[in-house]
This record gives sequence, C-alpha cells and structure tokens, in this order.
Amino acid sequence: MLRKLKFPSTFEIALFLSLLVFLLALIFTKPNGGNSFFYGLQILSFWKSGFWELLEFTMQMVLILVLGHTLALSKPVDRALRKLAGMVTSNRQAVLLTGLMALAGGYINWGFGLVLGAILARKIGESAQEKKLSINYSLVGASGYLGMLVWHGGLSGSATLKVAEDTHFLFGLIGVVPVNQTIFSSFNLAINLLLVLILFLLLVFLSSKKWKNLPIVLKPNQPVQADESSDKLGWVVGIIIFLSVFWEIFLSQNDDWSFIDLNFVNFLLLGTGLLFYGSLRSFVGTLANALKGATDIIIQFPFYAGILGIMKYSGLLVLLADDMVARSSAETFPLFSFFSAAAVNFFIPSGGGQWAIQGPVMMEAAIKMGLDIPSMILVFAYGDQVSNMLQPFWALPLLSITGIPAKEIFKYTIYFFFAGFLIFGLGVWIAVS
Repeated sequence: MLRKLKFPSTFEIALFLSLLVFLLALIFTKPNGGNSFFYGLQILSFWKSGFWELLEFTMQMVLILVLGHTLALSKPVDRALRKLAGMVTSNRQAVLLTGLMALAGGYINWGFGLVLGAILARKIGESAQEKKLSINYSLVGASGYLGMLVWHGGLSGSATLKVAEDTHFLFGLIGVVPVNQTIFSSFNLAINLLLVLILFLLLVFLSSKKWKNLPIVLKPNQPVQADESSDKLGWVVGIIIFLSVFWEIFLSQNDDWSFIDLNFVNFLLLGTGLLFYGSLRSFVGTLANALKGATDIIIQFPFYAGILGIMKYSGLLVLLADDMVARSSAETFPLFSFFSAAAVNFFIPSGGGQWAIQGPVMMEAAIKMGLDIPSMILVFAYGDQVSNMLQPFWALPLLSITGIPAKEIFKYTIYFFFAGFLIFGLGVWIAVS
C-alpha cells in the first residue's frame, strides 16, 4: 500500500531551498577549470558567513509577532471583543464585524490582527451558541483571517519597515526608503481602500448565501490573564516608553516619517502592551506563551540568511538579476515580480524570510531597469500577502482558537485570494503602464 504523501514542514522547505541554492551556485558560478569539491567547500563558507547576518532582522520579526500576539490577549482587548460579540444579532453582522476588525488589526500589526480575528470569531461563535443564533461559523472564522491579506502593506510590513532603516542589509544597493514612499504613499493607501471596499461587498454577498452549520460545541475559553499580580511596574515602564516615543516624534523635523521603522513599531507595541496589562508579571507570563508561535522564525531565519549569503558572495544574486532583466522588460517585470512573490510565499511563508531571499534579486533587477524602488517594494509586499489566503502556515493559530477544520476555512478564503489578486494585480499593472 502506498503511503500518503505528507506535505513538508516549513523548516524542511528551508533546508531544501538551502540545498537548491547551493547546487545552483555550484553549477553556475564555479570558476572555469575550478575543482567542484573545493569550490563546494567555499560555497559552504559563503553559507556560514551569511548564516548570522540577519540576527537583528530575526529578532525584530520575533518581537513584532510576539508583542502583537500578547497585545491581542490583553484584558482591555478581551473585554472589547466580548462586548462586540454580544452585540451581534445576525449572520451578516457576525461576518462583517469579524472581517473588518481583522483587516483593521492586520493593518496595525500582523500578529495582533491574526490573533484578534481568531479570538473575535471564537467569541462570536460562543455568543451565537448561547443565544441560539444561527451563523455561518466557517465564514466567520475565514473572515478572521483577512488581516493577513493587508499586513505587508500596513504598519508592520517586513520589507517596507526594514528598508526604512539606515542599517538594513540592502542599504548599499537601494539606500533608505522612508515609509512615506511605501506604506503611506497615495498608491498604497488607494489600493488598500479599494481592497477593503471590494472585500466588504464580497462578505455581504457570501454572508447572504445558504450554509451548513458546523457540528461544533464551543466551550468558553479561560480568562486571558490568569496572573492577577498587583504590581504596577507595567504602567510605569509603559508610560516611560510612551514619553520616549512622543519625544522622538516631537523632535523629528522631517516630513518623510523616517523615524518609523521596525524598531519604532516594536517599541510602540511594547509600551502599549505594558500599559494594557499594568502588571509586569502578567505581561511577561502572557508573552512567554505567545513566544511559542515564534519558534519557526527563530530557527528558520538563520537558514534564509545562509541562502542569502550563498547568493551574495558567490555572485549568483547578480546572475539571477541579469537573467530576470533579460527575460522581461520594464513594463512586464513588476507583474512578473508580483506573481513570483505570490508563488514563493507558498514555500517561504515568512514575509521577512522571503524578503531576505527574493528582495535582493528584485532590487538588483529593478535598478538595472530603472524602475521606481519604493513601488517595487510594494509590488513584492502585495504578492507576498495575497497568497496567504491559500497558505495554511499562518492559519494554524486561527484554526486552533476557533476549532474550525482547515478545509472549512479555505473554501472561503479562496474568494478573498481572487479579490486580492485582482485588486493588487490591476494596481501593479496600472502603476507601470
């Protein structure tokens, strides 16, 4: 009997990509007459050199997920979600409320939006069960995943915030790209506004269709913060952090919002979380639980950095960029980059890890074609986030919290994927035409 094929884990995919890039470098960058064995050892040294070059980026990605997750589990957020869930009186309200809240949360922070949408969907399910209200719980859960469709063009985008730093790993190639040219550009804001409008209409349509109720019995979750510590150190440290943030904003004389980068966003999340928890012990206890969700980032990012090291030091990066330039034009390259970013996301589900590998190739090719760098960064961001609607990796927390099977979620998120693909694809095409 043939064994069922098992889809590889994200870590296994990272290892496969490492081997693939190693072989590509060995085949296409080996000096003429060079010994394959000794050049292979040299490629391993390239891999080792790059392995630790993204440690700062890795820590930033861990914090932006964990701090956002912790914030979503705080008592003020929990109380607000319970109150909102209790106000729902129809299936349409349940779907629209969950979807719009997930979109807003995802735009603020991807970890926050992911957990916020999942918890709200769960609480609406519990409230509907208690009131004997018939709702399409599968669609409500799917709507709670919508934050992952807007996150990379939002306030926690990996690529957009990273390139706003003057120490980012592509600084020598593209310099600093402030957020007013990416996140807060009229191009990005218009696309996001149009996307939300289309998704709103889509949710209205889907919520009006007949559905089959899931046979799921939901038990109310335990209180979010079990540690009722009376210490107020969280408030003290949180106030100090906010004073520092406000002072930095006050001192900034630039109109390009250049002070907003990954470190600024994480600092703001930390301060907000501490204020919402009040107790330092309670905050740390919840954060420790949220940290489990960052395991894949911690272990996989060094391997992505190793891949980048091979590509950079072997010359494979330049060869790939030259090949992309030769196979496309300034008119077709943005669309090609959008499609490829969406496809690569299936193999590298972390936006930050994908940017570390794909970003250098895209930027090198974009410079050679004379394309607008901020726009190309957004093209990458749109491609990366749109295929999240078909990517099960980040849906795991939502599936766990809501108790909904994956197939029930993805039969609706495929609609969200096509809506996002259409809006982002048209936006990219119009921008370069």
